[in-house]
Amino acid sequence: MVSVEHHSTALEDEDERTTMEKVKTLMHFPPYGTMGDGTSGDTCPTCRGTGRIPRGQQDQLVAVIPCNDVRLKPRRTKLYVCISIGVCTLICFLIVFFLFPRSVTLMIVSMMEVRVYFTNKTVELNVTNLINIDNQNYVPVHIVELNIQGLYGDTVLGNTLIKNVADIKPRSQKLCNVSVDLTVKDEGLNTLCRSSSAVHNIFVNLHMAMNVSYLSHTEVVSLDTYQYFDCGRNSTSPRPVR
Repeated sequence: MVSVEHHSTALEDEDERTTMEKVKTLMHFPPYGTMGDGTSGDTCPTCRGTGRIPRGQQDQLVAVIPCNDVRLKPRRTKLYVCISIGVCTLICFLIVFFLFPRSVTLMIVSMMEVRVYFTNKTVELNVTNLINIDNQNYVPVHIVELNIQGLYGDTVLGNTLIKNVADIKPRSQKLCNVSVDLTVKDEGLNTLCRSSSAVHNIFVNLHMAMNVSYLSHTEVVSLDTYQYFDCGRNSTSPRPVR
């Protein structure tokens, strides 16, 4: 009887100690469904008041945290927004800088040669000029066509159309030889060109119109210049045009 009573007393003491430990544990955690200490509520059915998640249920449970928790506040948001704005602004500036249309210029460097051919009623001239095309863009430029017209006063002496002249690389220049055929039909000019005098110079206005294509658009670059040459004989000596 003594051993039985002693065993039952030991079990009661163990149960009492377990109950006291649970009470102490519950005192450290607010009841389930409360927002602060001292508010009555139910015990959390998940941890049963122990404050610990049972093993094997980590992937099945969802944590609920208050809205003012620091983990919900974004960090360095202003810094990231400023960096994004700066990068976008830099990209836009670079795009505008490199794709902004710049000038394409046309200039006659020198008159290379003049070939003279006499017919029964006219004087045929073939004038070759060295031109310089300057591309200031950061993209290649295609010269679609070049129209050259020769005028003596109000009289049109000739008109020459040259297609697909050249392709100019970005930020570069290119020299090209272009020729225009002129026909002198005026009787007074015919007489001057056929005379035996040593001077047969005539002044001709050369009007050049160049169609340029780049960045999906086409523009016209024009140039007017005056040249004088001897219409009575051939000239193969290059002469700068000023």
